[in-house]
Amino acid sequence: MKKEIYINESMGETRIAILEDDQLVEVYVEKPDHQRMVGNIYYGKVENVIPGMQAAFVDIGYEINAFLPFSEIENNAFLSDTDNDYDNSSNRRSRKNSDRIEVDLHTGQDIFVQIIKEPFAGKGPRVTTETALPGRLLVLVLNANYIGISKKIWDKYERRRLKKIVTGLKEENFGIIVRTVAEGKSEEFLRNDYDSLINNWNKMLNKSNRNHSPCLVYEDMETASSVVRDLFTPDIGKIIIDSRKLFRKLQNYLEDVSPNLGSRLERYRSKTPLFESMGIEAEIDKLLRSKVWLKSGAYLIIEKTEAMVVVDVNSGRFIGKKEHEENSLKINLEATREVARQLRLRDLSGLIVIDFIDMREDTNKRKIYYELRKELRKDRAKVAVSPISEFGLLEMTRQRIRLSLLDSMSDACPVCNGSGRILSKDAILTRIDHWIRRYRSTHRDLRLELHLHSSMADYLRDQKRMVLRGLMWQNLVHIKIKDDNSVPMDEFRFKSVKTGIDVTEQIGLEKD
Repeated sequence: MKKEIYINESMGETRIAILEDDQLVEVYVEKPDHQRMVGNIYYGKVENVIPGMQAAFVDIGYEINAFLPFSEIENNAFLSDTDNDYDNSSNRRSRKNSDRIEVDLHTGQDIFVQIIKEPFAGKGPRVTTETALPGRLLVLVLNANYIGISKKIWDKYERRRLKKIVTGLKEENFGIIVRTVAEGKSEEFLRNDYDSLINNWNKMLNKSNRNHSPCLVYEDMETASSVVRDLFTPDIGKIIIDSRKLFRKLQNYLEDVSPNLGSRLERYRSKTPLFESMGIEAEIDKLLRSKVWLKSGAYLIIEKTEAMVVVDVNSGRFIGKKEHEENSLKINLEATREVARQLRLRDLSGLIVIDFIDMREDTNKRKIYYELRKELRKDRAKVAVSPISEFGLLEMTRQRIRLSLLDSMSDACPVCNGSGRILSKDAILTRIDHWIRRYRSTHRDLRLELHLHSSMADYLRDQKRMVLRGLMWQNLVHIKIKDDNSVPMDEFRFKSVKTGIDVTEQIGLEKD
């Protein structure tokens, strides 16, 4: 499979696009004023321990306390049940799946935690006590005692060789994970990476000793560098960067850790923007829309809500030449592949419900289920998929690590407040009617100015003139309409002609 990475840096943000066989599959966006937090390690202070929630809250210096589930407490020093051996993976799994975990934490206690999920929607970051320092070839896991080797290294002799080297390097109270890119690397390269990680660990300890909690003791790389570190494996054909500063930084990094891959790093010099020249910009624009067209003429509707992500599969312009069941299967199979791609592209997470076109035969439903599972193997995020239910819905979950692409590249609409719709003109007129009635019941002011967006003002003058006149007669008040485009399309403002004061807030707008 042909894989390429494109990195674009501008004044507003840094964007990374990953293509597989010339098809966009992943997009990362990082803004200068919102550096990513995942991977950062903090020397924090326990604020609250709530056994009923099976969680603790840790002050890490962020505006909202970090959330530490008991299931993310891996250090035996913080566990009351000392019978669970840390190295026993079955015991670890049973403890994680247990309904109740007893911990030895107390308010005011200092603790090292690492962020595993970004803060989102008023929630603080999610953290774990299983802190890990990532290198190019190895990952150093603190307060652990195991050796793990990437499952993508298939050769048993290579796995045996790597394990032997790492066993000779590993110190007590440290775990080591051997990354995929370590395959074929010499002992010297592995030792250099290990020494660098131990050096980072010592720096982290010194920083925690010099500073009071809470404080940041280890900051992971920015998104562009971390993508190169984690994803720049030998199967990546090339990385193209349009920033001279970032190009030099990554060039120096590769010279230290993987000089053989340095030739695959390219600097983009054309005046045409990188993403536009590669057709990536147009693809990203489509990702902000809810409708996704398929080649067959069918389409998906993807809606992200607070509780879940909903995907609806529609036949659209598809005209099949076979029976309904076969046509439905064909559309659903095509939709399955595109859904898996869109989840990666948009970085959608949490509970995801997919409404496929109805099929009667169980064998066809199973085909869709297994096809989706196969496509999701390409996804680096953890996923769990259930078969299609009796209602024709497929439910799945996808791990959330960072903000979705929609949240990274867009803000909530100040007019509709995220609903995607605004009040109709007649609904606004009803609110104006109610406001006037309440105002006249408590005030004697007989002359008012009604400030409206020009579209609403024209609607009242042209189509609802008699209604407005009747409103004035019923309430014995004179209303003069003023065009004011500073007023949102679904709101209104009243001013007293006598005093010139805005009196709108004196009477509730009934927005709730």
